[in-house]
Amino acid sequence: MAENPTMADRFRGFLPIVVDVETGGFNCKTDALLEIAAVLVDFADGGILTRGQTIRYHVKPFEGANMEAASLAVNGIKPDHPLRPAIDEHDALQRLFREVRKAVRDNGCTRAILVGHNAAFDLGFLNEAIERTAIKRNPFHPFSCFDTATLCGVAFGQTVLARAVAAAGFTWDESSAHSAAYDAEVTADLFCEIVNRFQPMYSGRK
Repeated sequence: MAENPTMADRFRGFLPIVVDVETGGFNCKTDALLEIAAVLVDFADGGILTRGQTIRYHVKPFEGANMEAASLAVNGIKPDHPLRPAIDEHDALQRLFREVRKAVRDNGCTRAILVGHNAAFDLGFLNEAIERTAIKRNPFHPFSCFDTATLCGVAFGQTVLARAVAAAGFTWDESSAHSAAYDAEVTADLFCEIVNRFQPMYSGRK
């Protein structure tokens, strides 16, 4: 095994980016995207994967977006609050993608791959927002992803995020949960922990 694997070698040219979204419901085609956060990961000395920078944006609901009261009660978001620093969906994605593309280049990768807890949900909302905003330079793979709910089921025997965090030996802060930034950061910690546990089995060969 290489002592210090590169991201490009370890993940076959893909750069894992941990993403979490907070929304106005469960339907990615009709419900509002209200928050998006992305967490970068990187290798430290000795090939240990670590959590890096967090990028987070509050997002204005797109015109005509549906917002379910039950979803807003869970995530605590008040879309119309005058002090909420929300920006347009297009602006939020452009800013986020600019940082992701830089990270992809810096790591010698060809594309980003979304890491999420129940990743299909986050990827679905991301892809729908990309289509609505007609953004052409999407740095993420459009359908492949790493799902930490599945990985945690294998590694820890738990698929619920809070329970997986506890099983991994980390602390879960219920008061911070359902914030895109917090959920993305704890998901990144889980992803790094699992990758690091499997690292001795990785041959380092392409």
